[in-house]
Amino acid sequence: MSATRGPALPVLWLCGPPGVGKSTVAWHTFRAHARSGTRTAYADIDQLGICFPEPPDDPDRHRLKARNLRAVLAAARAAGARRAVVSGVVDPAHGPHMAELAGTAPAVVRLRADRAELERRFLGRGDPPHSLAEVLAEADVYDRGTFADATVDTTALHVTEVVRRVRASASAHLARPATAPPPTPRSGPRPGPAPGGPVLWLSGTRGTGKSAVGWEVFQTLLRAGVAAAFIDLEQIGFLSPAPADDPGNLRLGARNLAALWTTYRAAGAQALVVVGTDGSAPAVAHITAALPEARFTLRRLHAGPDRITQRVFLRGAGHGPALPGDPLRGKPEPYLARAARRARAEAAARERTGPPVPRVRTDDHSAAETARMILAVTGWPGPGLLTG
Repeated sequence: MSATRGPALPVLWLCGPPGVGKSTVAWHTFRAHARSGTRTAYADIDQLGICFPEPPDDPDRHRLKARNLRAVLAAARAAGARRAVVSGVVDPAHGPHMAELAGTAPAVVRLRADRAELERRFLGRGDPPHSLAEVLAEADVYDRGTFADATVDTTALHVTEVVRRVRASASAHLARPATAPPPTPRSGPRPGPAPGGPVLWLSGTRGTGKSAVGWEVFQTLLRAGVAAAFIDLEQIGFLSPAPADDPGNLRLGARNLAALWTTYRAAGAQALVVVGTDGSAPAVAHITAALPEARFTLRRLHAGPDRITQRVFLRGAGHGPALPGDPLRGKPEPYLARAARRARAEAAARERTGPPVPRVRTDDHSAAETARMILAVTGWPGPGLLTG
């Protein structure tokens, strides 16, 4: 017998086709809750399913993502979260897989936009034109669906107005904020140890190229026929205000890393590419402890001051993937200049005081070139997996 569980964690889930603004609206909603003092978690469902090839019985990975989301929400609740905001694509005909989400109380709000507006946004953010017909067809399926608790039309609306309408629409469907973490079960099954396997972790300060290089490594594995997963540590541990005993949410991110890798390993993944954090000693300790059975290959990426500055300004101009909470995208030049100065100072400090992790300089190489060098030098992920 286990102790009686506390009230379910209230979860606001924003879904819809690409281009309706779900990530932007969800992030603004998350920040608004956090500023009010309510400890709130945020998860981008798309970051919880980067594992290929897709399982035959879960071709769009919706169930896999839902299992990972349940684990991430449980970790956030244990860390003191009182609310959670989720964004991302769901099964457009049936909505979230609620059977995988026991212990939560999600209110699902569907965002939509008129076809002309959806086309303008989709093409305006640089997505490939050949994918537009698929996106519009998906939007039609969403419009016919009946799973959402509420629908908000974002056509011609500023994000602040969409946030206001979303919160008003969801209020009737959301429980009151949770008042305490659920009691720890006194008995019953507990999670097994996190799995092993080859794990490549690329760390580094801002502007060193770790995400781009890691993605190239991941793509190289897939092209070689290796079943693999990719996790960005900076995208799986959003909790604000952060707990006093985990100010950088390092422990939370490490716990989520272990949960996601357990799910991916069960789905057949043979190797894991991890990117993120500055590679500090506390980060290395937390992340490696989270996967004690894994065979870690660690590399810290480094770049000189000029290259860091260039990459910071490129990010600010919109280059690279659009990620929730990106602190640089769309920011004015004075802000980017300050961010570049901080990144240069952090890189210099890590050179002086960082743990003894092998260093890879990325100044004069593209992400693809750096990825090839790392694979060639390390031999990762090991004999029999990566050939050619």
